[in-house]
Amino acid sequence: DALLTAKEEANKGLEDLYDAENQLVKALPKMAKAASEPQLQQAFEQHLGQTKTHVERIEQIFKTMGSSPKGKSCKAMKGLIEEGEEMIKQRADAAVRDAGLIAAAQRVEHYEIAGYGCVRTYADLLGMADSSALLQQTLNEEGMTDKQLTKLAEQVINLEAER
Repeated sequence: DALLTAKEEANKGLEDLYDAENQLVKALPKMAKAASEPQLQQAFEQHLGQTKTHVERIEQIFKTMGSSPKGKSCKAMKGLIEEGEEMIKQRADAAVRDAGLIAAAQRVEHYEIAGYGCVRTYADLLGMADSSALLQQTLNEEGMTDKQLTKLAEQVINLEAER
């Protein structure tokens, strides 16, 4: 029973991440367009490419498991994206808006990091070494994106927002 539960939890987590990543594929171009700092625009565009790869990896894992994502809606990602859209709509100084976009993007990254860490652990428990490696690769990329956003915030955006 415990093994079955781990597989069910892994499946639910992957379905959730699949929808989350697909929502992000739609949101990132809007965030890039709303950013005024070219480095931030580039970061969002770069992460869009990564995110599309993350979707493909999840599809590959489902294929390995002999199933497909069933259309579960990730309510958490929906809420995080809505908060980012609120930031885009605000009439704020460009640097302040950019700082808000980074904060919204980092909340997204932290959600994904938590989700990928969980499903990677389930894959380990289930002896799914190839899936675990793919999930770890994605987890590493999400962590790098988070660090890149922090660096942008500290070195460029927040300094401009203080002025």
